[in-house]
Amino acid sequence: MPRAALFDVDGTLTDTNHLHVVCWWEAFRQAGHQVATHDIHRAIGLPGEDLLAHLLGDRRDRSEDETLSAAHDTLYATYFDRLPSLDAAAGLLRELARRDWRVVLVTSAKEAELGALRRAVDADDAIAETASSDDVEEGKPAPDPVLHALGLVGATARGSVFVGDTVWDMRAGVRADVACVGLLSGGIPRADLEEAGARAVYRHPADLLAHLDDSPFAADGRA
Repeated sequence: MPRAALFDVDGTLTDTNHLHVVCWWEAFRQAGHQVATHDIHRAIGLPGEDLLAHLLGDRRDRSEDETLSAAHDTLYATYFDRLPSLDAAAGLLRELARRDWRVVLVTSAKEAELGALRRAVDADDAIAETASSDDVEEGKPAPDPVLHALGLVGATARGSVFVGDTVWDMRAGVRADVACVGLLSGGIPRADLEEAGARAVYRHPADLLAHLDDSPFAADGRA
């Protein structure tokens, strides 16, 4: 049975969370909303509509949603040619592929954004499949994207591992019954990741790569 190594992208493989924060903050400002950057940071990782509901509430004027999302997307696209990958992100994916893990990206990014992120990571040779929130009815923290990702490579939850940097990643992984690994590179505190279900927490991809033999990957996800 294939083993799936599932990876979030923003904040996990690329150093892009704070770019998203700035772009959402500016999109809100242009529309006349004052939203604290701290609150936006904690919402990064949610699909766009869920992020807006989380920050503006269910009673918001939903007719603004498309305009807000488009403003964010336009602002963020200005960074596409210089998105920074995190140190050793590509090496981590390649080492897992070498060890016969099926690497799958699990992201809320849309097609054009995902293309830019993949170029930044520069490890397409190690990536077997990609699953996004567009492929399922509910995005993270629902388990749907994780379960869809498992199905893409014919893997089961048992023996698979999901690596992410937000509480939304951890909750989605736990609900899908996969082992969760948290990274601090997205700016979320260790305690929050552990409370949300992380079995192990590392500083960044390079730290996980250096400790791969002592991580949940060393025990087929059941460390």
